[in-house]
Amino acid sequence: MNIIAEEKVSLEKYNTFRIAVNADRFYKLTAASQLTELYNQQVFKSKFLVTGAGSNILYTKDFDGSIIKNEIQGISYRIAQQAVYVTAGAGIVWNDFVWYCINEGFSGIENMALIPGTVGASPIQNIGAYGTELMDIFDHCIAFNTVTGAFERFENADCAFSYRDSIFKTTYKGQYIITEVTFKLATNAAVNTSYGAIQQELVARGIERPTPKDVAEVVSSIRVNKLPDPSTIGNAGSFFKNPLISQAQFETLIQEFPQVIHYPMADGAQKIAAGWLIEQCGWKGKSLGPAGVWPNQALVLVNLNHATGSDIWNLSAQIISDVAAKFNIELEREVNIF
Repeated sequence: MNIIAEEKVSLEKYNTFRIAVNADRFYKLTAASQLTELYNQQVFKSKFLVTGAGSNILYTKDFDGSIIKNEIQGISYRIAQQAVYVTAGAGIVWNDFVWYCINEGFSGIENMALIPGTVGASPIQNIGAYGTELMDIFDHCIAFNTVTGAFERFENADCAFSYRDSIFKTTYKGQYIITEVTFKLATNAAVNTSYGAIQQELVARGIERPTPKDVAEVVSSIRVNKLPDPSTIGNAGSFFKNPLISQAQFETLIQEFPQVIHYPMADGAQKIAAGWLIEQCGWKGKSLGPAGVWPNQALVLVNLNHATGSDIWNLSAQIISDVAAKFNIELEREVNIF
């Protein structure tokens, strides 16, 4: 199946911020074998970027290279004892995959319902929400090495997963293109309702013995109430990571700000709620020109009125500066900047 480039393509509908920039060349990838074709055409010798839903990207200028939109589909699974191994094409919309698993009776993925993006992006970012992270259910993936032209397999231990991070964002950033991901789920596991908001909503609904479907519906409801719909207002979900600080720094912080929202980590560090920090700096619901901070969730920056990527960037820079000045904590952008 030949893959052909489109020239000078607008990326406005291919990024959830709805930033109006152009790409020199644009490819739609529908089969893993097409990567070998692109390799033979030496596409990977020059500037390129692989995207899925465009939900974790901020374009600040035209892209002077090749955009490769991963649209590889297909789902299969095999059951072994109490585990089920589900393999999904990298181009499948993440939430569609979550609901496929739930409808098949597979559990372990329900807390990550309605996270934007595609399956292929999930291990790169080590996505997570409401008490579950991708690394908890990731078995392995197949990825194309754009340097050697070979397909390689990465096991969970190979990926160096950490909070919103993986080897695909560090050592191998930009080198591999994920074509499929296999997840290890369960057929009869207990659901995780440890996250406070989930438990509160289950109680409000009178659900005492929740199923994975119940949890996914509750999580989806919470996300809809807190986050803007990218189809109506441009955004990329959480723009900043929740910062990790040492116990010593935390003890200093909590003396001055005893109400700080925090989560203890296994390694002794403390995860601080970035949204709380931003809100305390007065940014929640505020704007800077055509870019703003979502009133229901301060972690989310939005395109209010035909904002440019630079408008969004400038807003984020001001927020980072204000948080650093008030709390001595440096926020890190979660979104990829181009």
